[in-house]
Amino acid sequence: MTAENTISLGEQLSEKELCPDELLAAQEAAFARDIERMQRRVNEFIEVACPACGSQTYQPAFEKFGFTFRTCEDCETLYMSPRPSPAVMADYYTHSENYAYWAKYIFPASEASRREKIHKPWLERVLGFCDRYAIPRGILLEIGPGFGTFAAVATESQAFTRVVAVEANPDMAAACRDRGVEVIEQRVEDVKGEGLGGVNVIVSFEVIEHLFEPRAFVAQCAHLLPSGGLLILSCPNGLGFDIAMLGAKALAVDAEHVNLFNPQSLSQLLEDCGFEVLEATTPGRLDAEFVREAALKGEIDLSGDPFLKRVLMDDWGSLGWPFQQFLAHHNLSSHLWIAARRR
Repeated sequence: MTAENTISLGEQLSEKELCPDELLAAQEAAFARDIERMQRRVNEFIEVACPACGSQTYQPAFEKFGFTFRTCEDCETLYMSPRPSPAVMADYYTHSENYAYWAKYIFPASEASRREKIHKPWLERVLGFCDRYAIPRGILLEIGPGFGTFAAVATESQAFTRVVAVEANPDMAAACRDRGVEVIEQRVEDVKGEGLGGVNVIVSFEVIEHLFEPRAFVAQCAHLLPSGGLLILSCPNGLGFDIAMLGAKALAVDAEHVNLFNPQSLSQLLEDCGFEVLEATTPGRLDAEFVREAALKGEIDLSGDPFLKRVLMDDWGSLGWPFQQFLAHHNLSSHLWIAARRR
């Protein structure tokens, strides 16, 4: 099925709605301190093969924060190797000043906009998958809900008979409960499906790019779903427009995003783990803005590309959003959604 047949972007969106300018400086400072803490443990990093296809052949891509990124020669996945060990990753997230700042300041300040412009459209997209592929609206399991806004929107909608969030971080689990969400406060690897009574749909938004071993995560999702159950993942697309244009300067490339899959490579991983991929689309709304902002800051020079200069700079008001829609509808955005059915 083509992206054009299924994709719905929702309203136009700006990064400033998600992270207000007045909060940005303190957030960036907190993130920088987190990175410094991770850099001190670089001797504990572990070299890995491609997280999508397992290939050992790669081309060097770039370095960022002193960490090395590679491009798989077989499936074009962009990935960090060597990467933080599971122990280093666990310590990073447990003590992250950046995540604490987001939870205390940015999420509350932007929650209303996120609900209306992100999470409600996400729920409509999830329900669309259920309707198109005759998936029962029984139990919806969200893995890694963070602040809990999507799970709360899904719970309030009563579109599913039960909504359960799996969140190991105590602060985030508490935030979910504050929003009326049922929470299993465990790592997903430790969740036993029997206690849930049969899951129909698993969703996990912006999680898989953070994982040391994403194949194990997908395998656990397969274990929790029955045959015919639906898995929906979202993550950055390593072949998307802003990453292609900005490389290491792209916001999606950071110390936490160790797996930057693309529609084909993530599809391959899911197929290998017992899923049939139904749709892979890129309904992103921010690529063009990210590249424009980089140009305005002087991080890239568009003077040698008259077309992009016109679209992203000179005629931004009239051409920016149509250009973003073009990227999204042709799987060129750096925000990837994939829906797959358990075989």
